[in-house]
Amino acid sequence: MSSSKSKWVFGAFVTAALAMAPVAGWHLGGVVLAGSGYAGDSYAGGSKSASSKDVVDTAVAAGRFETLAAALNAAGLVETLKGAGPFTVFAPTDEAFAKLPAGTVEELLKPENKEKLTAVLTYHVVPGKALAKDVTGMSSAKTVNGKELSLKTDGGKVMVDGATVVKADVEASNGVIHVIDTVLMP
Repeated sequence: MSSSKSKWVFGAFVTAALAMAPVAGWHLGGVVLAGSGYAGDSYAGGSKSASSKDVVDTAVAAGRFETLAAALNAAGLVETLKGAGPFTVFAPTDEAFAKLPAGTVEELLKPENKEKLTAVLTYHVVPGKALAKDVTGMSSAKTVNGKELSLKTDGGKVMVDGATVVKADVEASNGVIHVIDTVLMP
């Protein structure tokens, strides 16, 4: 995986006040951060080749990441993720957020918890572009928030801190998205 000196933050996409309203054409409350291999798939739009859309727009087009989109907005990280990158995003689905204890998402979306929300979201982002073939050869990766994610392959599945990658290599113009089934907590 290549390293990047630029900072990329995988934070929040929607403030609590905006969670129920469209912003710049985005349906808040769920975003898909993906960019390849999802043509006709419910995770994201695109093809196996790199998308012309950035990771944020690719995710939004997918329709299974509304909670992630809301969180990115609340943390003020949308513009960062639309930057040059490259970024590797481990993107939890709406179903992954639903597995959190009741009230967790609502609590994180409160303005007074922006720092904590940002820490959680940036724990899902690694500087550089790491495709599945790169990730399978790694035991850990340093996230944008400075903490290490543990990576392993178990029975042919890639595991990230206990979460399973359910769809890999969704390419975007500024990085790659790997869809995961669990929200990662630093």
